[in-house]
Amino acid sequence: MKPEEIEALFTRSDDSFVFARWGRPICPVVFGVDDATLEVVKGAIEAVCQLAGHDMGEMDAELGSNLMMFFFRDWKELLDVPGMDRLVPDLAPLVERLEAAEANQYRFFRFDKTGAIKACFVFLRMDEHLGDVPAQTLALSQIVQSILLWSDNAFQDRSPLMVANETTILRPDIAGLIRAAYDPVLPHAAQDASHALRLSARIEVTQ
Repeated sequence: MKPEEIEALFTRSDDSFVFARWGRPICPVVFGVDDATLEVVKGAIEAVCQLAGHDMGEMDAELGSNLMMFFFRDWKELLDVPGMDRLVPDLAPLVERLEAAEANQYRFFRFDKTGAIKACFVFLRMDEHLGDVPAQTLALSQIVQSILLWSDNAFQDRSPLMVANETTILRPDIAGLIRAAYDPVLPHAAQDASHALRLSARIEVTQ
């Protein structure tokens, strides 16, 4: 990937460049799915973590679970989840905005003092559109979008996934970028667009 392509993936709609990766093992928990779908989701998490060379864990010392995924039918259901208002600031107004926008997904990140990701909350309202997406495709897409703090504009015009031999897989360029982003020589977080140059250089090294 060219540096300008990488830069665009982390440049937000307010023109700020913000990059962050996880700074601790990912300890996931999934709500609202059956056992078969749970295995698919956890398999996607394991695959993306293995690609990144990042650890998974059973329990985060500070938060317990730090990657929480919620599958549900109506945004209002979030208001009835005990303690959810402590996890997500201004929950009620957020639910109103998501309902008004007819959104079917939302991700919320929390960060540590270094700027690294320390928690991610993924909310999926299973409307007709998401309901038609195969579980493996949906799970892989969500985990890819949770492994790094991408721009709010990233993947609007092109999915991070592709179909090869009738199987949905991660695009090779995005896979290479994720692998490079977790290179130990790079910082967990950056707010200078020059970081895109460093990422581009690490892609060449890791290929």
